[in-house]
Amino acid sequence: MLGARVVIACRDLAKAEQAAADIRRTTGNGNVEARRLDLASLSSVRQFSREFNEREERLDILINNAGVMMCPKWLTEDGFEMQLGVNHLGHFLLTNLLLDKLKSSAPSRVVNVSSIAHKGGRVHFDDIFFEHSEYSPLESYRQSKLAVLLFSRELARRLQGTGVTSYSLHPGVIRTELGRHVLGGYPLLKMIVSAPSLCLMKTPVQGAQTSIYCAVSEGLERSSGLYFSDCSLKEPAPEGQDDRVARQLWELSARLVGLEEN
Repeated sequence: MLGARVVIACRDLAKAEQAAADIRRTTGNGNVEARRLDLASLSSVRQFSREFNEREERLDILINNAGVMMCPKWLTEDGFEMQLGVNHLGHFLLTNLLLDKLKSSAPSRVVNVSSIAHKGGRVHFDDIFFEHSEYSPLESYRQSKLAVLLFSRELARRLQGTGVTSYSLHPGVIRTELGRHVLGGYPLLKMIVSAPSLCLMKTPVQGAQTSIYCAVSEGLERSSGLYFSDCSLKEPAPEGQDDRVARQLWELSARLVGLEEN
């Protein structure tokens, strides 16, 4: 309804094309395009960012929404543990490579989809990819979603005065394929994923509302760096408010993705 140009960045281009076609058909907005982006590949992130910066005049809103949840111990193309690699490091590099476009389009926003699962999480600086300790899909997921929240907080601090603001959020438990890896080891989560009739889960439309709120609601500029849920400002867990850890994570993330080379 806002008449925006929308670029859908997705690993599965066929699914993205179908989603773009559905949006064009149901909204009447023909200015919706799908492009391939694999967050488990730094080269894919760099290629997407390079092409976007060359082809697009502006970037008003960047929504970092993609993610994986509690998958087995898989590695990305670059050797990163998959959940931290996709949920945090891929978005970290993508956002930084698009910052000039965001700044030139200011006022603009970055919306980072975290999770209530950041509570109880910890950034394992001594073993960030669980290479020397037993791998826990849940602990890794918590780390990755805490990383998203801390990244959003540190990004806001670094962007003060630029006109670019940053927000993180918990979208809710949503009925999508994100929980495919949960089925099998965690009884409570298994019950939630397999029993949507209990009304414990949101539909995708419902789950998108807080992201949309952070993207387009007026008057949120003073809330840059803060955390939202159910379209309201919420206080994150204490671990999500540690600015020292946020700065340390930024520095480590920049080294891991080779950001210093840009």
